[in-house]
Amino acid sequence: MAQMANATTVTAAGAGLPPLIVTVAPNGARRGKADHPALPLTPEEIAADAAACRDAGAAMIHLHVRDAGGGHTLDTKAYQAAIEEVRRAVGDGMIIQVTSESVGLYGPDEQMAMVRALRPEAVSLAVRELLPDGADEPREAREAQEAQVGDFLAWLAAEGILPQYILYDAADVARFADLRARDVVPAAGAFLLFVLGRYARDQRSAATDLLPFLAAYDALDDSAPWAVCAFGPAEASCVMAAAALGGHVRVGFENNLYLADGSTAPDNAALVRQAAAGAAAIGRPVADADAARTLLR
Repeated sequence: MAQMANATTVTAAGAGLPPLIVTVAPNGARRGKADHPALPLTPEEIAADAAACRDAGAAMIHLHVRDAGGGHTLDTKAYQAAIEEVRRAVGDGMIIQVTSESVGLYGPDEQMAMVRALRPEAVSLAVRELLPDGADEPREAREAQEAQVGDFLAWLAAEGILPQYILYDAADVARFADLRARDVVPAAGAFLLFVLGRYARDQRSAATDLLPFLAAYDALDDSAPWAVCAFGPAEASCVMAAAALGGHVRVGFENNLYLADGSTAPDNAALVRQAAAGAAAIGRPVADADAARTLLR
């Protein structure tokens, strides 16, 4: 009840929009210290970054971990070590969302096995990775894969694990709608992430990249919360567009190193502060972790 009251209070202050959930993606799977010296890689660095980003207004951290050589991994022990450090730094003050991203290294079975073993609070799932387009496969094989993924997603719901579905273009949104209609994806509990500019030239996003996603989303006739992430220095304008239209946002060094003025951000917290300030300028406050949990459940 306290969480609901918190969310309701903030919504009333935000001119009819829900509070803005700011997620920070501090490192990603590919960048390293050569890209930015403040990019956090070790559990201790990630935890310190999480605390700074929470203080700046982030309610959620999108967590990637690395192996001993600095490469992307879905190793549960690496995740447990990072989660333990982040919880020590922020307590319950952030939702910890782990990634299941394959980066060409893992298949759907390995991705789902990691989540089952780890039992995180939240997880991001790329629909096209869990269920690759199997148009050329026999119908029986496609149906078996859909049944396996459907069982996994039902397990997530039963466990209270918050899923975020990563969608890379309008066709992904339409495919998600089809999976929902056929009960492969549970009817409740979806949180969508629209990845803007994934296929743009030089992989640089623009706020107008949001328009095809919203057109496809409107066709869903759904109230599932959605968020955006964007590549490159236009991240700030994409954040503002999403905030003004009722969406949520993900910012951070995973996809972008630059502030709105074109300068290099000193750290992830600066990108979070910029997003929070932009939302405040249009009368939309940011959600804390408790309010975000209420909204997403």
